[in-house]
Amino acid sequence: MKKDEQILKAYHNLDFLNSHEARSIRILSELYEPQKRFKENNIVDTCVFFGSARLLSTRDAKKKLNLAKKEVKEKKQGAAKKLTEAEIMMKMAHYYDEAVELSKLLTEWSMSLPTEGHRFIVSSGGGPGIMEAANKGAFQAGGKSIGLNISIPFEQFVNKYVKNNLSFEFHYFFTRKFWFIYMAKALIVFPGGFGTLDEMMEVLTLIQTKKIKKDMKVIVYGEDFWKNIINFDGLIESGVISKNDMKLFDFCNTPEEAFGKIKTHFEKHYLSK
Repeated sequence: MKKDEQILKAYHNLDFLNSHEARSIRILSELYEPQKRFKENNIVDTCVFFGSARLLSTRDAKKKLNLAKKEVKEKKQGAAKKLTEAEIMMKMAHYYDEAVELSKLLTEWSMSLPTEGHRFIVSSGGGPGIMEAANKGAFQAGGKSIGLNISIPFEQFVNKYVKNNLSFEFHYFFTRKFWFIYMAKALIVFPGGFGTLDEMMEVLTLIQTKKIKKDMKVIVYGEDFWKNIINFDGLIESGVISKNDMKLFDFCNTPEEAFGKIKTHFEKHYLSK
């Protein structure tokens, strides 16, 4: 080492901080840094939206469908497959629109509350699809929203409706899940794939096993979709869950219905004390 060469403190040594040995430090950073920012922004609690990153708004789905139809007419290679995919996206697009509307209703209501801290703030994974829809609804209402993004090789990027001071980038799924659940007083599960199923089942397991002790309202949005994906009756008939387990969540099919149940839950358990 040269005489005038500066010796780095360990917490300034980026090679060390990005090493295998410093993994526990990185994990702690993803637990404590969000806590600091939530406190700085006076965020008391949240209302979390889960759902597919792949769903489009009706407007964007129509554009994709029209383009696919044009390619079919022009007999382009792979056009038939694109048309089928576009038709599916068009069929599912109403869930995006309804997530925007529900988020807007919740945000307008929460902004009207006479509380010092920001209550029941909309929180999403920060990416596209249903996550974007949730943040978009809050933005349209003129309110804050949170984006808990995750670094993965595809799909995920922070959508434009989340402000930088409430936009987070996680490496570890479990620290991201911690902040989803720790701040939440309600969760709305829109149609989604593996990630959404993982998040929904983990939350239901935590409530079922009483690891979550607070009064948490879970809305499973889109009854027809979810009953087609998960055979709840079959689980009961097979004896692997009980009928009472179905009381852990409510099915909802419209933004107004979901908003009414969540609002009633908040007023009963968090605003009447």
